[in-house]
Amino acid sequence: MILVTGGAGFIGSNFVLDWLAQSSEPVLNLDALTYAGNRENLRSLDGDPRHVFVQGDITDRSLLDPLFTAHRPRAVVHFAAESHVDRSIHGPGAFIHTNVQGTFTLLEAARAFWLTLPEAEKASFRFHHVSTDEVYGSLGPSDPPFTETNLYEPNSPYSASKAASDHLVRAWHHTYGLPVLTTNCSNNYGPFHFPEKLIPLLIVNALAGKPLPVYGDGQQVRDWLYVKDHCAAIRVVLARGRVGQTYNIGGWNEKPNIDIVHTVCALLDEMRPDTAGPYRRLITHVTDRPGHDRRYAIDARKLERELGWKPAETFETGIRQTVRWYLDHADWVARVQSGAYRDWVDANYSARTASAAAP
Repeated sequence: MILVTGGAGFIGSNFVLDWLAQSSEPVLNLDALTYAGNRENLRSLDGDPRHVFVQGDITDRSLLDPLFTAHRPRAVVHFAAESHVDRSIHGPGAFIHTNVQGTFTLLEAARAFWLTLPEAEKASFRFHHVSTDEVYGSLGPSDPPFTETNLYEPNSPYSASKAASDHLVRAWHHTYGLPVLTTNCSNNYGPFHFPEKLIPLLIVNALAGKPLPVYGDGQQVRDWLYVKDHCAAIRVVLARGRVGQTYNIGGWNEKPNIDIVHTVCALLDEMRPDTAGPYRRLITHVTDRPGHDRRYAIDARKLERELGWKPAETFETGIRQTVRWYLDHADWVARVQSGAYRDWVDANYSARTASAAAP
C-alpha cells in the first residue's frame, strides 16, 4: 500500500485515479477536504476496496501515527498543500500551517514508522515530496529554464512555504537518513482543476458570460504540464528515482498567459459557440497581483536522461482534452462552486481595477 496525502485535490485525485487504473496496489488516501479537496473527484472509486479514504489533517500527529501503524505503507506521496498564490497573499497563515508545519509533522510520523521497519522494508521505503517550480523565483526573458541546481528565490507566501517544505524534506534525508525524493513541477492543467486557477476559471467564466480576468499585460510566461503527464512522471520517480535527488517535471510548453486565454477562447468558440459573439470579447485586463513572477520555465532533461520520462501530451492536445472535459462535466463544476468559493473570487477580482492594457 502507498499513502497519498491530498489525494482528493486536483493533482492528487488524478494521481490516485491513474494509479488504481494501472495497479492493484491499494492507496490510503488522506485529505483534509478543505475548499479544494473534493470527494466527488474520486466517485468512480466508491466501493473499490483498493481505495481507503481518511479525512484528516497532516498536522495531526495523533491521526498520522495510528494510520502508519495500521496500514504500513511502503511509500508516502505527499501532495497535500495550500497551493494558490492569490490566496497566500490574502491569508499566508494557512500556507505556513499546512505546507510547513504539516510537512514537518508528516516527516516526523514517517520517520518514526520507518525506524520500526525491518532492514529490507526500511531500505525500500520512500517519502516522495511533490513541489513546485515557483520555489526558484522568476526568470528573465532570455534566461535558461530552471534546473535542479538553481538557487531558491521564492517571491510569494505560497512559494516561500513550499521552499521551506522542500528544505525540510532535504534535511530529514541528510540528518536522519529518511529515503526521500522531491519533484518540482511546472503549471499543471487538466481534469478536476479547481476553478480558481487560470484555465478552469477562463472556461467557467466564459460559459457564464463573465469577464475573463487577465493580470496586467498578460505576458507572464509559464511552462504548462498536463496533469496526467505529471502523474506518470511521479510514478516513474517513485519507482526508479535516486534517493535524496530532486527531479524537475515540465511540459516543454512555455506560453504567455494571454496566449492561453486566446487558445481557450478559440476552443470554446469551436466546441460551444456563443450567440453573443466570440468569447475573446470577455477578456478584461485587471491590476496585476503583488509579487507576480514574470516567467517560469522547467528544464526536465535530468528526468528524461536518468529515468526515460518525457511528456506524452503537447499543449495543443492537452488543452483540447481539458476544455472538452469541463464542457462534459458541467455538473461537477456547478457542485464545486460553493458560496464560499464564489465569495473568494469576488473578493480577489472585484477589488482589482481594470487596467489600460488592450485585450
